[in-house]
Amino acid sequence: MLKFVMLFKETKMKLAIITMFVTFAFTVMTTMAFASPEKGLKIAIEADSRDKGFGNSTAQIKMILMDKYGQSTERAIRNRTFEGDNEGDKSLVIFDSPGDVRGTAFLSHTKKADSDDQWLYLPALKRVKRIASSNKAGPFMGSEFSYEDIASQEVEKYTYNYLRDEELNGLDCFVVEYDPVDRKSGYKRQIVWMDKAEYRVHKIDFYDRKDALLKTLTYEDYNQYLDKFWRSNRLVMINHQTGKKTELLFTDWKFRTGMTERDFEKSALKQTR
Repeated sequence: MLKFVMLFKETKMKLAIITMFVTFAFTVMTTMAFASPEKGLKIAIEADSRDKGFGNSTAQIKMILMDKYGQSTERAIRNRTFEGDNEGDKSLVIFDSPGDVRGTAFLSHTKKADSDDQWLYLPALKRVKRIASSNKAGPFMGSEFSYEDIASQEVEKYTYNYLRDEELNGLDCFVVEYDPVDRKSGYKRQIVWMDKAEYRVHKIDFYDRKDALLKTLTYEDYNQYLDKFWRSNRLVMINHQTGKKTELLFTDWKFRTGMTERDFEKSALKQTR
């Protein structure tokens, strides 16, 4: 009798393992069956086209840095963006407080095909430092955002794969895999949730070069400007490997302010005020 019970338990365990394996294999096969690079690229192009024509913009940002123990520090930032024509967008980020970072400025010239040009002005040294392409995965001013994250996300920087449709926070979304073209990227892939109605990004999972989940970025509190352009007023980046978090809170958006491309030249870094 005891031998029969043991045999029954062993058989039951084997069946459970087989069932689990079959379920996993079915899930993988289903995902592969519906995956589509063509559809993924089409979605990315449509999202990009919907944001064309904003010209330039400015915004105030509160950056909140939080460690794994819940201790936080805040920074006040001004953000300026200039829409590129043949190349990617240009952006200028200026730190106003606290005192240890006041006057620090970051300039980014995004390239569609080549590595981005990025510079950091350090007022204490009165020196402009170029950010090497090999350092783009490094943390931006001690935050959970990398220099790579701060650059504008051009279509040409990734290959794409539509994975599935999925509901997120009550919204019907496309789920698309973004694979960086640049081999120096800090990410192997990104999984992006984008709503079908307006093609707004709501969530990104970032996977490191070992394909382990590294960070999750969520976009909240969207507002529309000029009857066309959507901007999120709250970005939250969580680092799953360190337990740290960075929030970006945007206010006072302005568009078509009269800025020109000259306002985003390297020489402008030392003239920020």
